[in-house]
Amino acid sequence: MSPNTRGTLIALLAFGIFAGHDALIKALGGTYTSFQIIFYAVLFSFPLTTLMLVQDQTSDTLIPHRPGWTFTRTGAVVVSGICAFYAFSVLPLAQVYAILFAVPLLITVLSVPILRERVRIRRWIAVVVGLGGVLVVLQPQSVTLELGHLAALIAACGSAFASVIVRKIGSDERPVVLLIYPMLGQFILMAAAMPFVYQPMQPADLVMVALVAVLGHIAMRLMIKAYRTAEASMVAPMQYSQILWAAFYGALFFDEWPGWNTAIGAGIVIASGLYILFRESSGPSQNRPVTATRSRIVPGTHPRIGPVMDARKPD
Repeated sequence: MSPNTRGTLIALLAFGIFAGHDALIKALGGTYTSFQIIFYAVLFSFPLTTLMLVQDQTSDTLIPHRPGWTFTRTGAVVVSGICAFYAFSVLPLAQVYAILFAVPLLITVLSVPILRERVRIRRWIAVVVGLGGVLVVLQPQSVTLELGHLAALIAACGSAFASVIVRKIGSDERPVVLLIYPMLGQFILMAAAMPFVYQPMQPADLVMVALVAVLGHIAMRLMIKAYRTAEASMVAPMQYSQILWAAFYGALFFDEWPGWNTAIGAGIVIASGLYILFRESSGPSQNRPVTATRSRIVPGTHPRIGPVMDARKPD
């Protein structure tokens, strides 16, 4: 089996686990607020993340070298995480994924002002077509848009913004800094909100939250292995397999059946994202904001892949 094939299979497994992680969030979101779920998920994630951070042998402090961008990214991760958790709680899984699949398109757009990268006309057309696919999913002309739709859009924008910042400052900041600050930000803010939103949790629900942390950690480890094994252009498209898992989990556990608009819109967004990914992976161009941003499209309580990969395998 070739390295690309092996890495692709590992990535498919990772994204399948991530989809299970998101289904658990949806199940918990029917009872508890996003703030409470994130608080406990981060709490359970700290020991697992520490196991990764101890491998960082760089001799330096935890004070960021580029604090402005670091704290801006932290804010983007925190906001997008809250919005993503809320969107998963109130919207069908497949619909949320269809909106979040716009992240590679948004990364392409943000790479122009932030990274000063050149985006040619074909990629701009792909971006416009892909964002049109998001409108097909939302159907603003015939469906009353809910707060969950806005939350999913904010999550997509925040995730893309955070990813582009990683590409901008990843070579200047230690991976441990890029990993730990968003987690600390989430924990502190969620802890501050707990007195206002806390509901006693049943033992079974605590186990589910712990499982969210464990599944996220396992999937992230698998993603790191996938990117170390195969080319980024082979691994990144596997994220779109989550739409199949979303349809499966939605039908099995939540009686959710994707409508035609979700299926067609998701297809348009996926096709546009794949075009951009393959366009970036071909030729000698160094302007590759999407394939160089090795992150899961859905932000959450777990460290993003990008900074970890920067530490383990140079581009």
